[in-house]
Amino acid sequence: MFLRPVAACAALLALLAGAGCASLTESTQQNVLVQTVLDHREIGGVGCVLYNDVGKWFVTTPARVTLRKSAAPLRIDCQKEGAAWAYEKVDSKANGNLWGNVILTAGVGYVIDRNTGAGYDYPSTLTVLMRPAVERDDGPPPAAGATLY
Repeated sequence: MFLRPVAACAALLALLAGAGCASLTESTQQNVLVQTVLDHREIGGVGCVLYNDVGKWFVTTPARVTLRKSAAPLRIDCQKEGAAWAYEKVDSKANGNLWGNVILTAGVGYVIDRNTGAGYDYPSTLTVLMRPAVERDDGPPPAAGATLY
């Protein structure tokens, strides 16, 4: 008779510990919209590479892409031949389930969610500000080791 209440308490504690665990309730994948803007106007047909410490994804804007979440920043490298380029870094933000892990699992769930990326999110819309391509001189390239000002 005594074992039944103990088993029920143990099951309840296990349920509560897992309730805040982002690795149990959140996906390690995230769908984001990537759009590119030049001179306050959206431009399409821009090739972009998105990458973080766990993967690399290619997209032609505007488009949606499913990427793997991480605690590390997401880097975005875009280029439209002869028109514009961009290089940006987007930081991930801890989601609410990650903080539940700190309280409910005494930090164990936090470590798991940080390593899997489940406890972090990137913005759902990534607006990349493009820079106009610079016209190049037709002259020869500078000599190796030359300092350019």
